[in-house]
Amino acid sequence: MNDVVTPALRVPALEVSDLSVSYGTALGSHPVQVLHGVSIVVRPGEVVGLIGETGSGKTTLARAVLGLTEAQSGEVKIAGDTVSGLGRRQYRAFRRTGAVQYVFQDPLRSLDPDFTVARSIAEGVDQRDKPNQAERDRRVREALDLVGLDQDLANRLPAELSGGQRQRVAIARAMAVQPQLLICDEPVSALDAASKIYVLELLRDLAREKNVGILLITHDLGSLAGIADEVVVLYHGDVVEAGPAADVLLAPVHPYTRLLLASVPTLRGESLPAVERARLRAVLDQSVADANTSTPVI
Repeated sequence: MNDVVTPALRVPALEVSDLSVSYGTALGSHPVQVLHGVSIVVRPGEVVGLIGETGSGKTTLARAVLGLTEAQSGEVKIAGDTVSGLGRRQYRAFRRTGAVQYVFQDPLRSLDPDFTVARSIAEGVDQRDKPNQAERDRRVREALDLVGLDQDLANRLPAELSGGQRQRVAIARAMAVQPQLLICDEPVSALDAASKIYVLELLRDLAREKNVGILLITHDLGSLAGIADEVVVLYHGDVVEAGPAADVLLAPVHPYTRLLLASVPTLRGESLPAVERARLRAVLDQSVADANTSTPVI
């Protein structure tokens, strides 16, 4: 009989516990707290959507997970290894294991314009495994197949590819080192509609087939439908709603989540009347005003 490992018993690809991050301000003023005790779990084979408007703290959370921003409190574990509190040199050594990979919004930021597709994909493989040429070429071919790209693109430069193809190359490069956690920061916001659907479905399939945990950061709640297993809603640095994607998308509880859903275009136009949207916005504005009158973070 085959042993079945339930998701609850697997070591999470990412476990963020009670994470708080503050940024310093001008001399003599109080620091600004950007994240307030945020907790998130991403399990192997699971896509977790992290959603919020610009300034909600999404990118700060990603930077803290990647060791680029120091947290004031809380803990970050990647594939069971505690990485919060590591020095930059120690974290760079951990990153070289390939356990966590990052996919940018714009692949032109992450793909060297002078590197061919094959060289870009092989770069991480070379750093981690130092394979011989035959093994290197095999890993590149497998990575291209994994994201549905033709082998004849291997010798092309990024400028010769479409936006959707470039993003798939970025994903192929990340997956070539067999990560346990993939962080995708607005990976489809710069793509056309057809490429957007393809890339989102590709990420869902990679999570299932390769058992990789994916944290999908976005401002578009609609893009998570049919893709995400769990949804976490971030508002002014607080998790205001979290749960199975179907529950959050079909029966949102928090006013902010309802506003995000109201912004998703439908065949009938806006999903909430203007009066209701205004009421929800007033509730949110009052909650921010109440928070701003509380004791500042020191």
